[in-house]
Amino acid sequence: MTLRRQLLLVSLLLLSLPWAGCQFVREMEAALRHGQEQSLQATAQAVAAVLAERDELLYPDPQRRLAPPDGRPPLYAHPLDSPLIVDGYEDGWEDIPTASLASAGGGAPFAVHYRAATRGGMLYLLLQVQDAEVVFHNPGVSAEPNGDRLLLRTWRDNRRQEYIVATAAPGRVRAVAASPLPAGLDPGAIQGFWQDAADGYSIELAIPLAYTGDRLGFYLVNTGEGERFTTLGNTHPLDSAPPPWLIYSPRALQSTLSPFGALSTHIQVVDHDNWLVADVPAAASTRPQAGQTFWLLRLLYRSILAAGEDMEEPPAATAPGKVGGVELAAALQGTAASQRYRDPGHRDRTLLVAAAPILYDGAVTGAVAARQSGELYLSLTDQAFGQLLGYSLLALCAGAFGLLAYATWLSWRIGRLSRAAREAMDEDGAVTASFPRSSAGDEIGQLSRHYADLLERLREYNNYLRTLSRKLSHELRTPIAVIQTSLENLEQATDQSRENSVYVTRAREGLLRLNGILTAMSEANRLEESIRGNHPQPIDLVPLLREVFDAYRGIYPQHELALELAVDSAPVLAVPELLVQALDKLVENAASFCPPGERISLRLAKAASHWELGVSNQGPLLPESLRDGLFDPMVSVREPTSPAVHLGLGLHIVRLIVEFHHGRVTAANLPDGDGVQVLICLPVNSQTPAA
Repeated sequence: MTLRRQLLLVSLLLLSLPWAGCQFVREMEAALRHGQEQSLQATAQAVAAVLAERDELLYPDPQRRLAPPDGRPPLYAHPLDSPLIVDGYEDGWEDIPTASLASAGGGAPFAVHYRAATRGGMLYLLLQVQDAEVVFHNPGVSAEPNGDRLLLRTWRDNRRQEYIVATAAPGRVRAVAASPLPAGLDPGAIQGFWQDAADGYSIELAIPLAYTGDRLGFYLVNTGEGERFTTLGNTHPLDSAPPPWLIYSPRALQSTLSPFGALSTHIQVVDHDNWLVADVPAAASTRPQAGQTFWLLRLLYRSILAAGEDMEEPPAATAPGKVGGVELAAALQGTAASQRYRDPGHRDRTLLVAAAPILYDGAVTGAVAARQSGELYLSLTDQAFGQLLGYSLLALCAGAFGLLAYATWLSWRIGRLSRAAREAMDEDGAVTASFPRSSAGDEIGQLSRHYADLLERLREYNNYLRTLSRKLSHELRTPIAVIQTSLENLEQATDQSRENSVYVTRAREGLLRLNGILTAMSEANRLEESIRGNHPQPIDLVPLLREVFDAYRGIYPQHELALELAVDSAPVLAVPELLVQALDKLVENAASFCPPGERISLRLAKAASHWELGVSNQGPLLPESLRDGLFDPMVSVREPTSPAVHLGLGLHIVRLIVEFHHGRVTAANLPDGDGVQVLICLPVNSQTPAA
């Protein structure tokens, strides 16, 4: 029976769709809602479990988790989705909530409205100061700032750092150090704009997040008559304690949570003080809308489904940067909870929120809230129900026609692949035209690409066989000529014993080179035969590397050799002789490319479930065109004028040995562009190495 007939019979199963749809409407909607609640709670608990294992994601400074409550207002920075232009104006800050501080004095009004945001490792700060009289810095009075100014206080390495922002006129400003700074901190990296405003002035700054140490205090100095001044901020000049905390969404935390956003789930993470430290919106999705369907169909649909209960909207935030809700309050007390609200954006939909606590060392350090629309898992709406009743027949016909068309297309693709395979080779075994390489991502496309790769390798092998005689002629011509001329000269110089020894030596060198060529050509075949006769045994790579490294130092005295062992023991299941042979090939290859006096390094480290054994050398880089095929046979990147015999089998032998040990080998240029590294990955063996 052909594929088209088979799929035509299968299409008869579409007759069960109308019945299954009605059963689904009557019996499964409540189960879907319950399943959504369980799934969302599982998502929240999974995220909480991930964050519980990595407490540094939630608290980059672990002291904030242990710090007692601080009466001073912390600075909360909202994450920015788009770049911000720092120009001293309010453009770009429209969506960021504002916090305010005001002076309690009875004189002229002195207040500040401040906002903070983060993006790309930078902290952006906007302060809109209400000041009846702005006094700019006067350089003629003193070099030290003497007018209205802003003082920033940070905390790094358990030390306080202070920066002053002042200006003699509106425009670009840079911070200057107000206290000794550790090495590597440049106060000029803190820069921005000071602009005049109708009731005072505004300051917009860009501060590297690394400068803050996760703490940031600020206070404004308002200069009055004489030497009088007042200050206003979340800290004050005489405060000797560390500055208030800077609360923001760490980039590592956002990156860790970003995959969960692809699940149409809105993820929010709060710390133990209910500050929002991560907010990953749900991925945009197309949901069925409550359509303008015929009233009778809508009535029928509503009669099947249970009526929704009256629910409240989600509670508003108590303060900028904080998230409310009974489920979060319960989670911060250590109990997972969920709550269903009315979706503010849709009157006839619900919003499900599940919260789970984040536990670290038995204490609640935060909570995860996962939000989803209550309609996300509902497959039937008014419009969908009408389509189910109105287009069932159309769906059956379309499904049958689609399956038939798909079977026809599938048969055509298989027939095309069969014809291409039949015509790929001539009667004499020669590969003819190129095999069609499909770009489809299914199994047939993959099969065509495998066939194309196989035929391409076969074509390369045939080309190599056709040129093998020419290569051998080129390689053997020079040593044969050396032997011939040496022997002729030896016959003519029978009276000079010194000349005789020179000619005999040259003849011996030519013969050795011929022997080396023949040995190199047969080395790979002999290695494959010898591999089948070996049995791996438990060994330790560390003493093996130390032993061969001592030998390499004597073999290659013209290079600087280094052995880097990141572990004390590295058990593997391997054949020691084969591993040493692979290392010999790699070190010999590295020494041939490494200039005299430069460094060759052997490195052993642990990575996940395997060992990384690397051989790196300084010297020329790998060509981009040969990175993928460097370990193929008959591939060499050496100059044609090289005096040594190189048939391109050395690295191929290394790959054979590594694959025999169920590992993999790769080659890449060093990150600093100074040389090349070949990396062998061998699986870890849990058995005890043999004594």
